[in-house]
Amino acid sequence: MADRVTVIGWDGSPLTAAARSALSAATLVAGAAHHLALPEIPPTAEHVRLGSLSIAARRIAGHRGTAVVLADGDPGFFGVVRALRAPEHGLEVEVVPAVSAVAAAFARAGMPWDDAQVVVAHRRTLRRAVNVCRAHPKVAVITSPGAGPAELALLLEGVHRTFVICEELGTEKEQVTVLTSDKAADHSWRDPNVVIVIGGTGPAATTAEPAWLLGRSTAPTAGRGWARPQIDVGEGEATQLRAAQLARLGPRTGDLVWDIGSGSGALAVDAAALGAAVIAVDADRHACERTTTAARARGVQLQVVNGRAPHVLETLPEPDVVRVGGGGAAVVAAVADRRPERIVSHASTRDEAEAIGRVLTEGGYAVECALLQSVGLDTRTWTEQQRSVVFLLAAERPVNRPDRT
Repeated sequence: MADRVTVIGWDGSPLTAAARSALSAATLVAGAAHHLALPEIPPTAEHVRLGSLSIAARRIAGHRGTAVVLADGDPGFFGVVRALRAPEHGLEVEVVPAVSAVAAAFARAGMPWDDAQVVVAHRRTLRRAVNVCRAHPKVAVITSPGAGPAELALLLEGVHRTFVICEELGTEKEQVTVLTSDKAADHSWRDPNVVIVIGGTGPAATTAEPAWLLGRSTAPTAGRGWARPQIDVGEGEATQLRAAQLARLGPRTGDLVWDIGSGSGALAVDAAALGAAVIAVDADRHACERTTTAARARGVQLQVVNGRAPHVLETLPEPDVVRVGGGGAAVVAAVADRRPERIVSHASTRDEAEAIGRVLTEGGYAVECALLQSVGLDTRTWTEQQRSVVFLLAAERPVNRPDRT
């Protein structure tokens, strides 16, 4: 095992005294091509070109001497430190940090970033990164080849955002470009780059209040909690049913939720408040307007689509979880064909519940059904105000089926 391993972050500025001292004693230096070309690299040291981090880590672990690893930005922030410290390599490292690419990008843009989401986009995580950009008004995306600004823009089709694209930060070729997301796919972009994605009407886009939690706005929202009682509700939107549906769906950051038959928008807004990207679909134009109004009042972002399922679903991006609030078995069947991880629906009669359950079972889903009855009471007189009886169906794709990333 190497006698000593030092990881040096490089942001384009002159190396610190600590970094130069570590390099002068190095018998092995690992890094990208532009790192190994730095004048401070000892010519007598073994050079390891960083490609696969696992292969490089094994080379370093087997080296007898002093090793240095060079990385762009802060190597402890979505960087190589995690890979080198993995249990299978057993490496203890010292870190000489530098300004992270995300911090540098926001500095170039002249913007604060304590209220920003930060995501890493690889080919396998690109869709989830895009969902975060759908759901939040300020996101920094650390890109990679094949998952860059153009790919982000293509998957954000129909959602307007502004891109601040920072290419090759800290180098002589550094360039910062500001353009709308619909124009980003028309260009070729140099790696490495960071994309700041801005847009929407969420609190992070407007508040000037100081933050205290990274990646979260401190702006007040319209009250606490979710599945709160609503004044303007339709069939199938009882508070208790909505709470049970949300619990079965489990929407989370990085997910895309379809809410088909969004009605008042109450469930769609709740799902967005939990961090998920949401597309609310309804055939009624007035229902779409109510959903948009509810989202603005809650300070969350979602996309509203006016159209009739199942036909309108054909052009929507792939969902992770879906609530079918209307349309019955035909719409549920169309949703099941898209293979989301979870689907919830409801029915007012047993025959309708059996039809939906049959479609889901034939689609390869594990299905559960419960008869929910709730009675609202006026606590002043303890008289009945509202009664709801409904069949709740929840379906989950078996875990042995490949999940989306």
